Amino acid sequence: MQSSDEALLGQSISALLTSLPPRISTPLFKWAEIQPNANAMRDHKGNICSYAELASRVRATQAQLADLGIGPGDRVLLINENCVALAVLVLALSEMDAWSVIVNARMAASELARIKAHCAPRAILYTLDSAAAADHWQLENDQPGTGQLLVGESNVAYVLHVDSVADNTPGIANLIYTTGTTGDPKGVMLTHRNILYVAAVTSVLRGMRNDDRIYGVLPVSHVFGLAAVFLASIYVGAELVLADRFDAAQTFKTLAASRITGMFGVPTMFARLLEYANANQLQPETIPRLRFLYSGGAPLDPDIKANTEKLFSITLRNAYGMTESGPTICQVRFNERPDSCTVGRPLPGLSVKVLNEAAKPVPQGAVGELHVQGPNIMHGYFRNPQATAAVLDAERYLNTGDLVRFDEHGQMHIAGRSKELIIHSGFNVYPPEVEAVISRHPDVVICAVVGKEINGNEEVIAYVQRTVNSTLNAEELTQFVKPELAAYKRPAQIIFLDSLPTAPSGKVLKHQLARLITA
Repeated sequence: MQSSDEALLGQSISALLTSLPPRISTPLFKWAEIQPNANAMRDHKGNICSYAELASRVRATQAQLADLGIGPGDRVLLINENCVALAVLVLALSEMDAWSVIVNARMAASELARIKAHCAPRAILYTLDSAAAADHWQLENDQPGTGQLLVGESNVAYVLHVDSVADNTPGIANLIYTTGTTGDPKGVMLTHRNILYVAAVTSVLRGMRNDDRIYGVLPVSHVFGLAAVFLASIYVGAELVLADRFDAAQTFKTLAASRITGMFGVPTMFARLLEYANANQLQPETIPRLRFLYSGGAPLDPDIKANTEKLFSITLRNAYGMTESGPTICQVRFNERPDSCTVGRPLPGLSVKVLNEAAKPVPQGAVGELHVQGPNIMHGYFRNPQATAAVLDAERYLNTGDLVRFDEHGQMHIAGRSKELIIHSGFNVYPPEVEAVISRHPDVVICAVVGKEINGNEEVIAYVQRTVNSTLNAEELTQFVKPELAAYKRPAQIIFLDSLPTAPSGKVLKHQLARLITA
């Protein structure tokens, strides 16, 4: 009997896997033949190109990169913000079997220096349509081996490193450095097959079509923006409208002006859209109508989900994954409308295990640590076999480090990160549960909960960003959460910040918050 997912996919998962193209760039050339005049993408600088034009730019850029001596197995560091030139470079390097090492230009100089040293790139390319990338370039342009390329209508600066040694690991498409939630970024090696599987399966299960116009505001330097937005759009032949950074006011303008049909974001983006809408008294009838709206990249708060759905008059569907899973593991299907913040069912073709501390399966409905095996799981961490062995077992099950439970319908729910679990007086405290209650207060934009060890015990600490002009204080917020949380789950300390630290993707960086805790 055919499964519901196979009905959506139109084929079995084994047939889909067999039919995946060889490179992440291959679907571009298919659509360039099928619909050469259809718009492929546009960006904030006004650069726009059809599928035929995009394919032509990729071929021309491929030739320029080859003239620089770049070849298979070379790492090429792309310092960028979203733009058409970046997309062209990623696709051109794919055609050359070189590795794209994509990093956001707004990354701190010290972190960028660590990535450069670790990946030892053959070339560093700066997409100068990004002011942040141009700033980094100003520190490099007096070095030997520098110059500029013309990629379509955009200038791209480069620095060549002749002593870089190519890597012969087969099939690698991208080297993505994690945002460093532990403070120690690692290079995740993702193959063409990893990413194409995600692009193919998630695009279908999200109902994406070639007449869609997708808002690409998630950074392509983040695997969510790379695989599930940029390359998924190319996979189905849709038009991608790229934004170099997230701004709530600009987002509403772009949704209307570009007649966007689908948007992907992280929860903090939706929180800030709600804040802007409330501050400017936007009503649902004035909000552009979308076909689909997806959240991912971090736990989705129930209050954010409910208010976003009310504002956009559409279901906000959730998804879950991580860089090491290319990124998607679970997602809500486009024909499902859950009331909860479930992240949906695992993608077809994946095998999952939920284990306790003794590495034994937990009963259905119980919380345990998620382990996943499948075609999306990374090859490993670049030049870090010890870290690879720590998360990939002999059967290539990835230990996600996330605590989850499955309900009676097979839907997965996130309890939190195992390393972020707070044990207070012997009781387990899952930060997302506490965050969900705090976020229900109308004066709270976003919040994050971390633990602090005091005399052998862990205290619950909450960081909160208030709405503009709010006078909410810790005592009022404590009284608000008291009826909803058991005593051991209530924050011992509430700290208000003007804004919470986030990665370029919008994900809250809890390790930075932990450093701010005072005695």
